[in-house]
Amino acid sequence: MATPAADVIPAAVVPTAVIFDVGRVLYDWDPRILYGRLIDDDRALDAFLRDVVTHEWHFQHDAGRDFADTSAELAALYPQHAELIAVWGPRFLESIGDPIAGMRALVDELEAANVPLYAITNFSHEFWPPFRAREAAMFDRFRDVVVSGVEKMVKPDPAIYRLALDRFGLRAESTVFIDDNATNIEGALSVGLIALHFTDEPTLRSDMRTLGLLR
Repeated sequence: MATPAADVIPAAVVPTAVIFDVGRVLYDWDPRILYGRLIDDDRALDAFLRDVVTHEWHFQHDAGRDFADTSAELAALYPQHAELIAVWGPRFLESIGDPIAGMRALVDELEAANVPLYAITNFSHEFWPPFRAREAAMFDRFRDVVVSGVEKMVKPDPAIYRLALDRFGLRAESTVFIDDNATNIEGALSVGLIALHFTDEPTLRSDMRTLGLLR
């Protein structure tokens, strides 16, 4: 459930900027999108994603490790899956689906309202540049993006929020942060950001109106 705006913003503060998460806020992301094309059997697919190419394994890329290293380590543990593991890097963008329903229009409206837009994303330093290039129509609207794999620090570490605020030139108490992960929301709240737990565009749009960022 989205954090109600009235519960997280002091009455005297009017937010002046918005920081978005990317995966599962702006764009759908699920390894099943890629591997569902490569593994026909549903039970085998479930087992592969549960035991081999896991979120915990991928999180190493978000933290700054190179795919060449992580894939070699994983293939040594699961040599029978070496070919499937090897495609994760070169075909990673296939795990990213369409924009979340309504979110492109919401970004358009915030931009039209002259709200400065930024992002903090847990994303590999290797996978981000081709994704950023593919989705230039979205990210050209953003003034800056902090990428965890580049910085070698990840959400919910308070340090990545502080780094972003410093780089963006923003004050936490007047900046809205949006993320689908409750733990990341807690990290944002710990540094004083106005943090909204994303569930869907209609709820977020309502919060944006409550905060005075949209009419």
